[in-house]
Amino acid sequence: MTPVLDLQAVEKRFGAVTALSEVDLTIDRGEFFALLGPSGSGKTTMLRVIAGLERPDRGRVLVEGREVTALPPYLRNIGMVFQDFLLFPHKTVGENIVFPLRMQRRSRAEQQEQLAWVSRLVRLEGLEERYPHQLSGGQKQRVALARGLVSRPTLLLLDEPLANLDRELRREMEVEIRRYQRELGIPFVYVTHNQEEALTIADRMAVMYRGRIEQVGDKLDLYMRPETRFVAGFLGHPNRFSARVLEIADGRMLLDWNGVRLRQECRFETRVGETVELFIKSERIRLCRRPEEVAALPNRVPGRLQDAIFKGVFADCFVTLDNGAELVVAAAPDTAGIPRESPVTLAWDIADAHAFPIEQEGGGS
Repeated sequence: MTPVLDLQAVEKRFGAVTALSEVDLTIDRGEFFALLGPSGSGKTTMLRVIAGLERPDRGRVLVEGREVTALPPYLRNIGMVFQDFLLFPHKTVGENIVFPLRMQRRSRAEQQEQLAWVSRLVRLEGLEERYPHQLSGGQKQRVALARGLVSRPTLLLLDEPLANLDRELRREMEVEIRRYQRELGIPFVYVTHNQEEALTIADRMAVMYRGRIEQVGDKLDLYMRPETRFVAGFLGHPNRFSARVLEIADGRMLLDWNGVRLRQECRFETRVGETVELFIKSERIRLCRRPEEVAALPNRVPGRLQDAIFKGVFADCFVTLDNGAELVVAAAPDTAGIPRESPVTLAWDIADAHAFPIEQEGGGS
């Protein structure tokens, strides 16, 4: 089946800066796809290349099998929603929404038909005659979404659309945007630096760094099985530390971490005596007051609870280990009631941590 969007070896430079480097990506019909990465990673540049607002220096952009690399935005049938809404203050809600149809010289009857359809979809019925200054933040966001959808595009691009909304409104709009995508069945490509937002809203995602795609796939695969050091450190709230390789056998390593012996999978070339870096997310670590409760787990480290910060559904526990290191554990909320300086044991399974060569850097190297 032909993908709706196909990027082939796309490169984009701005002077000496490489914003995109050999980017390959396909997005299929019905996908809700997120582009996630820190500021300067290239995700917004990629969105602008897809939309036709930037032309790549190399590579091809195909939409439903048709090359659109050299086509202007209005000939690509791609909708776009911007971070700052970009509503015309002197135009009504209805006029803002149908503006793309006017630029396409659609008939007045078609404009009204599409306006009625999209107003129902995004729940703006009855607000068509209002002006932007008369709307709430959530209503303005719905107008921006409606304008991106009114021409029934092949796919919709969203560039940090919820960044200017407060936390509660963001959560509400995350649910709404997923509903729009399911009802329409077209791919949404959603750019954000907010990993919680990406993990909540998308089905599949790519993590970008230094103009390259570090890893792409199902969001749970990226979160639970990172393939690069950057992804392991970027997604979630991982603890990270270095350890020395003592033994290698049967695809596993015995490591020395400041006097503590750890067992870990070995999925890369390394040798005894070399140093590796480990990442383990705070929620993958077990915390208990009785060591026998975790006797079956291969990695067990004694320590003392220094502090526990109650956060509702969990508590962030700060534990100083007997080897002098500190780990953060996301534990059950009742853990916040354990007295400070209480002896505790931390434990995790081999598959819960991820090891990488210490010299490996992000950006595909």
